[in-house]
Amino acid sequence: MPLTKARPITILMADDDEDDRLLTQDALRESRVLNSLYCVEDGVELLEYLRKQGKYAIGAPCPRPSLILLDLNMPRMDGREALRAIKDDENLRGIPVVILTTSKQEEDMVRGYNLGAACYITKPVNFDGLVELMRTLGKYWVEFVELPEQDDD
Repeated sequence: MPLTKARPITILMADDDEDDRLLTQDALRESRVLNSLYCVEDGVELLEYLRKQGKYAIGAPCPRPSLILLDLNMPRMDGREALRAIKDDENLRGIPVVILTTSKQEEDMVRGYNLGAACYITKPVNFDGLVELMRTLGKYWVEFVELPEQDDD
């Protein structure tokens, strides 16, 4: 079933678990959502990607994301710290951040929203649940939400 105003979006996923990144890529493909998915492994790499620093300064493709999927529990800089840095940065704060994590702690949810997350989702326990989640997220962010045009300078 074609989406009515389908235009691809760029999704940036920050998650230190390689299996979770691969499963999400497979789930997005399976859900047939129009998108480009880029992945980073922690909060430090996420900010380097967004600010076009480090290995993203020259050569590596790093289009500005329409949406960030953010895990909370990562090494070097966790998702909470990364979310705070994104929302404190005038050039980045407009990018919607969806917390996608295994944490079901009320404290993490409240803190995530207080830091500016667009929503908080607990990772599904199986692949079919992940496919359905990606289909629903894709439909919402592609078909219903009005996102500004991407500026990939």
